[in-house]
Amino acid sequence: MNDNSDSQIEQKMVNQLAREFLKEQRNNRRWNIFFKCLLALYLFSFLAIYFSGQVELGSLSGEKHTALVDINGVISMDSEANADYIGSGLRAAFKDKNTAGVILRINSPGGSPVQAGYVNDEIIRLRQEYPDIPVYAVISDLCASGGYYIASAADEIYADKASLVGSIGVIMSGFGFVDSIEKLGVERRVRHAGKSKAFLDPFSPQKEEHIVHVDDLLDKIYQQFIATVKKGRGDRLVSGKDDLIFSGLIWTGEQSIELGLVDALGSAGYVAREVIGEEDIVDFTRRDSYLDQFAGSLGASLMNQFETKLNYQLK
Repeated sequence: MNDNSDSQIEQKMVNQLAREFLKEQRNNRRWNIFFKCLLALYLFSFLAIYFSGQVELGSLSGEKHTALVDINGVISMDSEANADYIGSGLRAAFKDKNTAGVILRINSPGGSPVQAGYVNDEIIRLRQEYPDIPVYAVISDLCASGGYYIASAADEIYADKASLVGSIGVIMSGFGFVDSIEKLGVERRVRHAGKSKAFLDPFSPQKEEHIVHVDDLLDKIYQQFIATVKKGRGDRLVSGKDDLIFSGLIWTGEQSIELGLVDALGSAGYVAREVIGEEDIVDFTRRDSYLDQFAGSLGASLMNQFETKLNYQLK
């Protein structure tokens, strides 16, 4: 009787192990199918994105038009308002044989002086290459700092009476926690090669030589900013007002006209219709496509699923 019971127990254990093995095999097959489908979808998306990128920006209508390039948000390498995107939109706009004029519609608080400088240089280059195509900057809500750095390269600048314009200056900000860290009884440990490598460390006292160095850096970039604006605006800037114009303050569109920062009031539609003479506006702005966004989210999803799979196998 005991032998029979032991045999039954062993048989149950074997059956249980067999069921677990088959379950594991089915799970592995499902995961393999899932990853193969994701890989195929990823490859399809990649090819779609690649071939969609071969299509030029703008319209193929063959009609004369006003070209539009939008600059929205912070100007930085990590945003859509980066020099590569803005530059490619501008080049496509100028290259189109039916472009009668180009509008840069700006709504930006500024950002990277390097990215803004690249765009400013590219506008000047394109104006020289296509002297018959005028460029107009049109300010919507805000055109500050790096935004105005770009706008100053245009033939003329338009704004709304309530637009905010200016903030011509350079800033570097941070915090100091020297006293706080001492009160909390925390010991700061930092090692570096190069005596000034940690000169921006917020937990260390500032040294006079470092303050002088940073101020010198900011002043040099500031002088570059001033020179760029003066080159672009020329004698339209009110003489004798440099201390005010380049103080870092902002003004309304109406006040900006009085200072020579803006030429006149007007929207993008007004400039296209009344100034350029072509009411039909074609958007040449380069933006992240839905496929670009999908590819990014798909890549993140693949990584999450991969990590989940690893965790599953290690359990």
